[in-house]
Formats: sequence, structure tokens, C-alpha cells
Amino acid sequence: MVPKISIIIPMYGVEKYLRRCLDSVLNQTFKDWTAICVDDGSPDKSGEIAEEYAARDKRFIVVHKENGGLSDARNAGMPYAKGEYIMYLDSDDFIHPQTMELAYAMAVRDDSDIVSFTYDRFYRPQLMVYHKLGLDTDNVVPLGIKKRYKLNKIKTRTTDDVYEYATDGAHNAFNKNRKWLIKHCQVWKNLYRRSLIADIPFIKGILFEDFPWWSRVMLRNPRVTIMPLPLYYYIPNFGGIVLSAKQLRIMQSLITGIKDSFVLYNDQADSHQMELWSKNFLWFFVNWAFRKIKYLKTAEELKIAKQSFTDLYKLGVLDNPPASRRELAKRVLKFIGK
Repeated sequence: MVPKISIIIPMYGVEKYLRRCLDSVLNQTFKDWTAICVDDGSPDKSGEIAEEYAARDKRFIVVHKENGGLSDARNAGMPYAKGEYIMYLDSDDFIHPQTMELAYAMAVRDDSDIVSFTYDRFYRPQLMVYHKLGLDTDNVVPLGIKKRYKLNKIKTRTTDDVYEYATDGAHNAFNKNRKWLIKHCQVWKNLYRRSLIADIPFIKGILFEDFPWWSRVMLRNPRVTIMPLPLYYYIPNFGGIVLSAKQLRIMQSLITGIKDSFVLYNDQADSHQMELWSKNFLWFFVNWAFRKIKYLKTAEELKIAKQSFTDLYKLGVLDNPPASRRELAKRVLKFIGK
């Protein structure tokens, strides 16, 4: 029997957090789900822990594969995810007990392709403070996880124009739609109709794979219900080391995503889609990639960076920047000698 929701959980080196993650799925008030746990060649006991849950509950499905990275793991989980709707959950994170109940109810009520919720913005700072003070963060419980929501009391907004609300940039505090913005492109804070995303793979081998994937999803003009409830809890990266090689990889990953999305939008987007995607996503990521240059240390790394931004120039990515990004475009052109 086809479940209403399938949730894809990639796993690598997360035995410390995995039980909490899987328990948050097991404890959902909504029961018609399957959880696809993708063991991405994890060197620890993550795969064994997932198998333990699968032995106790048939709704857990474990897929074992060679290590290929987060994108590859998510892609590998999709053929097993037969649900009418799909969710993604990172295996070191967890979700509110009503996440599936609320998201599915809104999807059915509004006949939406996507139901967008958000993450708990108090939990992350709470963990950061504990970490700064040298305190144990493992047993910190989010304040909002015990809150229970009534469907008829939840305020939502439904739109057939996702571009009016989706953004990865900062917005003016006086923006009348600020409450309803779908901030950032993290794949894990939405419920998706399976037919909308089943044939959109994540780009393998890059960081920040969410951006090009989400750009492709938006281009299909999904009907979206925005439900600004903090239903997702994610664990911050406490590491603060800035490594030159890592920054180069981040820059290259961002540029790969920019190139993939720009070519697609240049070929298929209408003027409305192109204008808002460029303003709210494209130039945000161009700026992010360009800021990585200051961390590059070697002549070879700078050479790679110049070639990467030259590729964007040749594609036309740097043409016609919005007024707020003209100075950035000038600096990029100066960097590549144009």
C-alpha cells in the first residue's frame, strides 16, 4: 500500500544523533509514512542503528550504498520513496511531532504541491550559547517541541506564484510579506508532492546542492502553502576553522549551481521568473561565491577562481545586474580582468 508521505534520511557518520532523528519520525502524530534511511557508506554504526529500527517497524526502509555524498544519497532514496508526498530530513536533525500531520493536512486542504514550514530559530542560538560556555549540548530540548497546534488555528497563505515569496536574501523589515517569506532554499523545510520532484535529481559531488535543485523546482510553478511554524530542529556546525581548500570547494560548488540554474532559466524561464529568481537567488549566490576569494591562499587557487568567474562572464551571468548588485558586478569583472 502506498503511504501518504515518504521521508528520505541520508546517513553518514551520525550514530551520535541518529536515534533522536529516527525517534522524531517514529513519534509523529501522523502514522501513514515510510522512512527511507540511506546509509551512504557510513564508517560508524549508523547503518546498524537504522536496521535496528527497521526490524521493529516495517515503515523504516534501509538502503546501503557506497559513499557518494549527500546529493547521491538523496537521489538513491527517491526510487524507494513511493509516498504521495516527499520530505527530507538530515540525520543529525529532528522534527516536531506534528510536522507530518500539519503539512499533509495543508497539502490536502489547498491541493498544494509544496507546504513550506520553517526551523526553530531559538534552538540554534541556544545550542551555540551552550557550546560557547563549554556545556553539553546533546540533551538540550527545544522549548517549542512540546507545543501542540490546532489545525483550525494555524494561519497560512497559499500562492500560485512562488517567486513572490521565495528568497535567499535579506528583506526590508517593512516588507508586508515578511512573515510569509520562504527564506532560503533548504530542501528539508518543505513537504513536496512526489510528482513535482521525482525527476529532479540533486547535483552529485557539490556542496549547497539545495540551490540549483530548488531553482528547478520553482521553475515548475508549484502551488505552495506557506505555514510559518518552527517544526524543524537542526544542529549547527560548531567548527570555526576556515580552510583555504574548503573555501575553494565551496566557491566551486556555488558556481556549479549558478551555472546549472542560469542555463536552465535562460532557456525556459519567462520574464517574471527570471527577474525575481535573479534578484532573490542568483546574485545572492554570486556574492557568496565571490566572498570566498579572500580566503584563497595560493596562486593556483586564485587561478581556478578567476577561471570559474570567467566562465560565469562568458555565460552572461554577470550581464544586467539589478541596481543593488552593480557594484558587485564591477568588482567581479575587475577580478577577472574585464
